[in-house]
Amino acid sequence: MPDPSRHLNLWKQHLGVVPPEIWEQTHLETLVLADNDLTELPAGIGRLKNLRMLDVGHNRLEAVPDSLGDLEALSDFLYLHDNRLTGLPETLGRLTRLRYLNIGENAMDHFPECVCAMQSLWELRASDNGIAALPDSLGSLTNLRELHLRNNRLTTLPESIGRLRELRQLDLRGNPLTHVPDCITTLPKLDKVDLRWVDTLADAKWMEVLQARGCAVYR
Repeated sequence: MPDPSRHLNLWKQHLGVVPPEIWEQTHLETLVLADNDLTELPAGIGRLKNLRMLDVGHNRLEAVPDSLGDLEALSDFLYLHDNRLTGLPETLGRLTRLRYLNIGENAMDHFPECVCAMQSLWELRASDNGIAALPDSLGSLTNLRELHLRNNRLTTLPESIGRLRELRQLDLRGNPLTHVPDCITTLPKLDKVDLRWVDTLADAKWMEVLQARGCAVYR
């Protein structure tokens, strides 16, 4: 059975600030601080080098510390969603074992380049931001299975998306897309593309090709 002493759940405890004694619990593997009206995540978080999962979603964070990149054991989940983040520190690129990242519902107008170094990601959620473009380095995420980009400001996707050979689901709802590269048809495992609430994109041959092979394209 899991050791309960390694898992600390402080969800919705109205903390306001993180109790400093938490940073001494270096044995922790999971830590939930979601929905606590936090405005700051102290640098002490970097001491918790055994963490596999961290949830600081549903707070009021405007930034996260560089020391978050010291948590190189993070492999399961990192929830940063529903905060006020405008970006991420480059140090987060050291989280190369992480499989799930949620940075949705923030205030980012650019895609954080450091995310593209997280080469173990299976699922990436960046919905409900103000992201206007994706970097070519997105193609480095060759293990990615799900990419959720709903309600951003994307008008196109980079050609490098054709390197995401493990991609199954692509959520593009609510973006002002005008072009999607044809290389999307070369993704062998893609089985769902969601284009609902996209009224700027004309019908294209790639949609027919995907549908003909059994991929669901929602309009």
